[in-house]
Amino acid sequence: MTDDNGVGATARSDSPEQLRILLSVPAHELQAMFPAETRAALDELGEVVEHDPDDLADPAAFRAALAGVQVAITAWGFPRLDAARLADAPDLRFVMHAASSLRALTSDDFWATGIPVSQAGAAMSPAVAELSLAFTMALLRRTHRTDHALRSGGDWWEARLTPRAREIRGSRIGVVGASRTGRDYLELVTALGAEVMVFDPYIPEGDPLRAVQRDLDGLLRDSEVLALHAPATEETRGMLGATELAKLRDGALVVNTARAELLDADALYAEVESGRIDAALDVFEAEPLDDRWRRLPNVLVTPHLGGATVESRRRAGRIVVEEIRRFVGGVPLRYALTRADVERMG
Repeated sequence: MTDDNGVGATARSDSPEQLRILLSVPAHELQAMFPAETRAALDELGEVVEHDPDDLADPAAFRAALAGVQVAITAWGFPRLDAARLADAPDLRFVMHAASSLRALTSDDFWATGIPVSQAGAAMSPAVAELSLAFTMALLRRTHRTDHALRSGGDWWEARLTPRAREIRGSRIGVVGASRTGRDYLELVTALGAEVMVFDPYIPEGDPLRAVQRDLDGLLRDSEVLALHAPATEETRGMLGATELAKLRDGALVVNTARAELLDADALYAEVESGRIDAALDVFEAEPLDDRWRRLPNVLVTPHLGGATVESRRRAGRIVVEEIRRFVGGVPLRYALTRADVERMG
């Protein structure tokens, strides 16, 4: 379940004079990831050609764009690298994914090539952890409920009768998933005095988190706040259904900035609608989200933007440049992933 990775891949170098780099990032993210200084550093590494991912859906356009390209910088919406696409990119030697999940990008055929692949997911971890912290604080302080009460025209004094706010200091927070983001979140809430517990069966021996490791049942029963930071894998999809959610104490708070697939959406909705628990969600089973979530006064919702901050996008661009620099220099890649890593990380 843990999605941290320290794998080093064998980099294949090409000289900067010969290197042709495809930069395929959605237009609305291009400047955010590659401001002038970062773009200048990228240009120093080779000849950079730009193509929006949406324009590459057509096979002929893809073939033309990948002609002579050794390094592809990919992101959301880039075509899946299956056998047909790979045949149209015969010079491809390295894939640098400027986003996080690689599941939609890679295929059996891609892994068979042995082409190294890296990703910039680490850039988003601090941003997602901060949103999770903001959600946690908002739920504890009942900000979502009082805001809804006042904005919907409710009486001032009735809004003040919302269940009494809680402080994060001393709160028992259970975290599902000792991922990069989970660890960043744990660091934040621990610094504010929360009492933490973690469920992740893959925490290695010697890891300090072993001291606060719990089984899932114990975590659910003892948590005042349940924060999800696990990847969506075959093992974790649907891990929290009606039976598991029923183990949460009355008044528990659920924070999900990870993946909607971790939860049974209908079971969560039933619990939140009943008023037994509150939730803050950045991810949904269907996006854009359906109206049922919008109507609930005890749920806080955001449109899947947990990892999208000014700083995270800049970090992603810098990671992209540094990984390509490592590839060119024959230095082990810092964020390289194997097929097993991707299956484990979701």
